[in-house]
Amino acid sequence: MDIKKIVEDFQNCVCGKKHTVGIREVVVGSGVTKDAGKILKRNGFGKNLLLVADENTLRAAEGLVNALLAEGFTLSQKIYENLRVADMREVEKTERLLQNADGVIAVGTGSVHDTCRMASARQKKLLCLFPTAASMDGFASYNAPLTDHNFKITYAAKTPEVIIADTKVLVNAPDELKSAGFGDMVGKYVALIDWQVSNLVSGEYYCPKVAELTRNATDKIMSIADQILSKEESAAKEVFEALLLTGIGMAFTQNSRPASGTEHILSHFWECIELSHHHLSDFHGKKVGVATLLIMDEYEKMVQKEKITAHKEVVDWDEVYRHYGDLADEVRKLNTPDTITDSIAPETIEKNWPKIREIVKSVPSRKEIYDAMKLAGCVTDCSEIGVSEFLKNEGLRYHPYMRRRVSLMRLKNMID
Repeated sequence: MDIKKIVEDFQNCVCGKKHTVGIREVVVGSGVTKDAGKILKRNGFGKNLLLVADENTLRAAEGLVNALLAEGFTLSQKIYENLRVADMREVEKTERLLQNADGVIAVGTGSVHDTCRMASARQKKLLCLFPTAASMDGFASYNAPLTDHNFKITYAAKTPEVIIADTKVLVNAPDELKSAGFGDMVGKYVALIDWQVSNLVSGEYYCPKVAELTRNATDKIMSIADQILSKEESAAKEVFEALLLTGIGMAFTQNSRPASGTEHILSHFWECIELSHHHLSDFHGKKVGVATLLIMDEYEKMVQKEKITAHKEVVDWDEVYRHYGDLADEVRKLNTPDTITDSIAPETIEKNWPKIREIVKSVPSRKEIYDAMKLAGCVTDCSEIGVSEFLKNEGLRYHPYMRRRVSLMRLKNMID
């Protein structure tokens, strides 16, 4: 993938924002693990590297350590048994290890990558991501979603300088993780709805070209749903590059809007509540896929109405905070002294309702997404990700308050 060409194509964008990305090189190909040392050398990585992985991802990246040692790199290693949650405490531990290293190579996917993304940003060290599964969209992202005392917060971190993706490794990832990557991708349809709706009613920054980048990547993945579990490296390459492009979109805008909407917030709500009860949540992409189906069902029901009457948001905040329990203080910070909807005039929603209906109908229907997810081997029901009927309903009702962000689900509370 020619990252320089992609950046060049986004110069002088109609949105008026300068789109840049900190990635120096992306290498995607069969057997590129053996070239890892050479790739890092030509991109300015110093001799002393910290390698962060868990036992599963390090095993999947067979040959990587030898490839680095062969080029003269000295490695210190932080190997987890199985890192499933990216938490600020692990970021702090990684930071301490990074103080004596020139850079870090993160081997794995979401949790390992997000931990290293934040730690390397804080320590101002070079970062290389070596994905072992195409299971989420954050490879090129500027952000790092991390838990802090069981509350999920998306922090500004950094993009990696180098990404090395060996399709021999990706194609052999567990089917569950491949399907999770598909689930994460279909969530982009909700993200694009929410971003456009927010732009209409609140004036939030929106870039049509970045949105198009995300839409094209998501449509591409939908079109090869039946190939997601394939053992063909070409399919693994296409899925990875589509996920990567949505991350580049996030890097271009310096926020998660191009790839993360209320479906991600719902997934994060479930995770936070489960962690607060000492339960380990299921894989991110699996939860996002299920959440996407639930949100699309809500949105399609909403836009059946040709006309609506809107009003200022009325919220029983005591009830909201009660349902967040120990996490209530974090939610309170996001909604005081004012909320994200205070500046939205009800008549603006009414005036733009026809356009909002068009936006929802512009993406594939819930049924089309469901059918594609089935082809890709995805789970489609809350029971399959350990989310009870009670937690499902709690999430649908209360998740919009854990982010200071406009979504159509948040506007639902302003519509009669």
